[in-house]
Amino acid sequence: MTREVRAFAVTVLTLAALGVTAGLLWSGLTPRAPYQVTDQGTVLADPTTQALIAADGWFAVITGGLGLLCGGVAWFSARRWMLPVLLGLCAGGVAAAYLTLWTGSTFTLGAVVVEAAPSATGAKIVPGALKLTAQGVLVSWPLLAVGFFGLLEGMHGYRESPLRAPYGGLGPN
Repeated sequence: MTREVRAFAVTVLTLAALGVTAGLLWSGLTPRAPYQVTDQGTVLADPTTQALIAADGWFAVITGGLGLLCGGVAWFSARRWMLPVLLGLCAGGVAAAYLTLWTGSTFTLGAVVVEAAPSATGAKIVPGALKLTAQGVLVSWPLLAVGFFGLLEGMHGYRESPLRAPYGGLGPN
């Protein structure tokens, strides 16, 4: 029982640590949306900007790629404790996705370049903080990790199955 709990905890903590790293990577790669400072606060300077969509896309690519990597590594390394590792991939993937979001939106890395059409009022243009507009990309890490793990297990189970042979391994009658 303690080995299963340990396998679960190691999986969750490993993915959480990767989530912080992924957040820093997301912060460094993603372009920032331009915001205009007004008397009412900051408002989006260029409504036609693609930076908000790019932030969602980069988040999905980074977390999805890490989800596939984590699912493959977990399947190859955890042959004895499949269920605790699978549950750890699910819980750790959710935690890692939220840590990626928090880290990426809290810390600013890399050169922040802001491009916007010039305003008629001459208001100051500042880079906005990273945020997700499509909340559905938060599930890309756990979904792809668990899905790839299941795909590998299904292919392995099919390869080892006696039902793969013609007539279920039995000769023709």
